Amino acid sequence: MSIRVQSPGLLTTLQDLGRHGHEHLGVGPGGAMDPVSHRLASLLVGNPPELPSLEITLSGPVLDFAEDALIALAGADLAPEADGLPVPLWRPVLVRAGTRLRFGKALDGCRCYLAVAGGFNVPPVLGSAGTCLAAGFGGFHGRALRAGDCLESGPPPPDRYPGLQRRFQREPRAVLSLGWFVPWFQELEFRRPAGLRLIPGPHWPLLGPAARERLLGEPFRVASDSDRMGLRLRGPSLALDHPVEPVSAGVATGTLQLPPGGGPILLMADRQTTGGYPRLGELATVDLPSAGQLRPGEALRFRTVTLEQAQELNLARAARLRDLAVVVAERMLR
Repeated sequence: MSIRVQSPGLLTTLQDLGRHGHEHLGVGPGGAMDPVSHRLASLLVGNPPELPSLEITLSGPVLDFAEDALIALAGADLAPEADGLPVPLWRPVLVRAGTRLRFGKALDGCRCYLAVAGGFNVPPVLGSAGTCLAAGFGGFHGRALRAGDCLESGPPPPDRYPGLQRRFQREPRAVLSLGWFVPWFQELEFRRPAGLRLIPGPHWPLLGPAARERLLGEPFRVASDSDRMGLRLRGPSLALDHPVEPVSAGVATGTLQLPPGGGPILLMADRQTTGGYPRLGELATVDLPSAGQLRPGEALRFRTVTLEQAQELNLARAARLRDLAVVVAERMLR
């Protein structure tokens, strides 16, 4: 099955759960900025989460489907339409051969994930099909999509969701979606300012009381020069009571760094593997999807949690995702 790109949108790339185990070589994990929405889009079409989806940022593409395709959209609402008909998010959708799928600008959130049953057929690099824009490898020729590109999908899993497949075969409509949906947008809570939970890091004790009060008590906004490498934050200027120049050390997705200018940087999916700025803390993993959905100009606030609290939150979310996978599989059999 092939999908032709008529217009690429602002930034549309293939992403998955990232490439892991290569940071000692200087290769960061990358992957989806909102990994939960990627997982859910994949779940709704019967794909394992390791298969890539399209990550569509802020303003979306125009895609032509040459054959019937089962798709799902999750994450930000970019006002998708198929031949002029609205396409719902958070549920499986059948688009017939010859359908043109068009995305607009983001209404809520920043990134939408498009999964196609069978996944996109691109060769893995270092165990991942995700696009590494900085190094130019992975995904579709190591770059964002361009007009004229043609994406190929693999064969849909024959044993996944047979009840859904039979229902779609009986329906003649050009665009067909199910009546139920997965209400995960309630988890993302596209509310602003976003509340992000921070685990204090190694240089947290060097922040004096006044600086901590500013960090936790005042809002920050995402700067326009933010990208997949990191969110540059504008707001109250921060400074350590006792300035240090740390030895460059390992960083993680969600590390909150403090450069000399006083404006924090929240490292994201395409971050580097090491950094020499003071590390104020680590974002709780459970809040990474919400951070990945922040648009330039939007506000956020921090509050602290302990490592144990962050682990409990992440385990609880993982359990909800497992339960949801069971419910979706049961509904697909009807």
